Amino acid sequence: MKTKQFHPIHLTLLAVLIPLGIFFSNHSTTLAQALQLTVTPAPDTGMFITVITDEPQINIRMGPSSSVYPVVGTLPTGSIAPALGRSPGGDWIQIEFPGAPNNVGWVYSPLVQVSGGTLRIVAPPPTPVPPATSTIDPTLAAQFNIQPTSTRLPTFTPPPALVTPDYMNSSPVADSENSISLAFVIIALAVLGVAGFLFSLFLRR
Repeated sequence: MKTKQFHPIHLTLLAVLIPLGIFFSNHSTTLAQALQLTVTPAPDTGMFITVITDEPQINIRMGPSSSVYPVVGTLPTGSIAPALGRSPGGDWIQIEFPGAPNNVGWVYSPLVQVSGGTLRIVAPPPTPVPPATSTIDPTLAAQFNIQPTSTRLPTFTPPPALVTPDYMNSSPVADSENSISLAFVIIALAVLGVAGFLFSLFLRR
């Protein structure tokens, strides 16, 4: 009968696989325990809220404030949801709401009715960071703010009245006086001319 002999390669594989199996078996148990510790289900208080408002529905917000926290869902009037806690002032109720951050939301307490006991006080979540708003440099904006200058429109000046000579209504006396004075000047010039001519003839002799 032949005895089975182990090859050196087989012995090497066994020496490697056995410690690996022990290592993974120990760490798988530790990993499973760690996963069980990290999963923290929401506390079951046994309490619930009922929407009693006259409106068709109410808003569910991410935190106990209507001006800081955004809306994450709605609840119709008459619906019921598990209650988890209340704000320090008691104005808001924390409820279980799947789909919201951490599966919880906040509703305004005057719009709901709490049943089952007294809720514990829950600290509000951190406020969301508002989006950055773009700022405008006033010096740069003033360069593009051009005020139109008021210009005075030209005024219309009427032309002077056109004076037309009226030959029909001119005085005949004035015309005769002008003609006599003109004839006198012509006669005087003629006399002077004749006198000059005679004087020149006299000088030649």
